[in-house]
Amino acid sequence: MVDQVDKIWLDGELVGWNDANVHILTHSLHYGLGVFEGIRCYALAGEGSAIFRLDDHIRRLFDSAKICTLDMPYDQATVAEACRETVRVNDLTECYLRPIAFIGEGAMGLGAMSNRTRVAVIAWRWGAYLGEDGLAKGIRAKVSSFARPGVNSSMAKGKIIGHYVNSILAKREVLAAGYDEAIMLDPQGYVSEASGENLFLVRDGVVSTPQRGGSVLGGITQDTALRILGELGYEVRERFIARDELYIADEVFMVGTAAEVTPVREIDDRLVGDGARGPITAEVQSRYFDVVEGRHTIDERWLSRV
Repeated sequence: MVDQVDKIWLDGELVGWNDANVHILTHSLHYGLGVFEGIRCYALAGEGSAIFRLDDHIRRLFDSAKICTLDMPYDQATVAEACRETVRVNDLTECYLRPIAFIGEGAMGLGAMSNRTRVAVIAWRWGAYLGEDGLAKGIRAKVSSFARPGVNSSMAKGKIIGHYVNSILAKREVLAAGYDEAIMLDPQGYVSEASGENLFLVRDGVVSTPQRGGSVLGGITQDTALRILGELGYEVRERFIARDELYIADEVFMVGTAAEVTPVREIDDRLVGDGARGPITAEVQSRYFDVVEGRHTIDERWLSRV
C-alpha cells in the first residue's frame, strides 16, 4: 500500500491527499495517453536531502510529452520546483516521486484535441522495489511470453502510461508463476529489458547491455550505471543479446529508479553464476548508493537539493 502523505501538487496547487481527484471521464483513464516519471529523493550522508537526477527526469517527461503531442501547461523549471516543493511540504527526507501529465475530461473521442493537459506530482515513502533481500541476495526472473512492442508499433523512447499494460501483463504472468520479475524480449527475439528495469550481464569481466536504439527505453539509472562502470574501468558493450546468453552469464543485474541496482540470481530456473550477487554487481551497487547519497560525486548536477 502507498504510504499516504499530506499534500499532492495538482495543476499548480498543493491540495490535500484525499482532494487530489479527477473526473471519471478523464481521457487518459479510458485510453492511456499520458506520460510520467519515477524519481527518488535520498537522505544525504552529510546533511539534508537531494532528488537524484531531477533535471534529467523532467527533461524526459517533456520529451515523452512531445512524442505524444501532449501540450504541457508548465515549463520544465516549474515542474522541477513542484517536485522539490512536494518533498518539502510533506517533510520527507527520502521518498519516491511520480510526476505525471495526462489528458483531462472533455471530449471522449480518440483525438480529444481540445482537452486540457493536467499535471500532478505525488510523493510517497517507498523502500526497495524488489525487496531488501533482493538487493542483497538477488531475485528470481523469468523470460515472459509477452514481447516488448517494436519501434514501428509504439513510441519506445517515451515513458508513456498506456505502454505499461505490456509490462503489467508480463509482470503478472511471472508473479503468478512464483518469480519476482519478468524479462522481455524484443520482436526479433533479443533481450530488451525487464518489466520496469534495464538489464546488464557480465561474462568474463566484460559487461553488456541491450543497445538503446531498439525497443529499450533508455533509462536514467541505466545511464548512471554506465557512467559508474566506466569510472570503475570496466569494458561495457551495448549490443544485441540472445536469451541464452543470460543463462551462461557470470552475473546479471537490473537497474531502475525503483529497483536501484538489483542482482538476478536465477533466470528460467537456471542459476546465474553461483546463484548469488556477483562481485561486479556488488561494486556497481555500492558505488550507486554512494553517488545517490552524496558520498561520491560523478556529476555535481545530479543531486538537486530539496
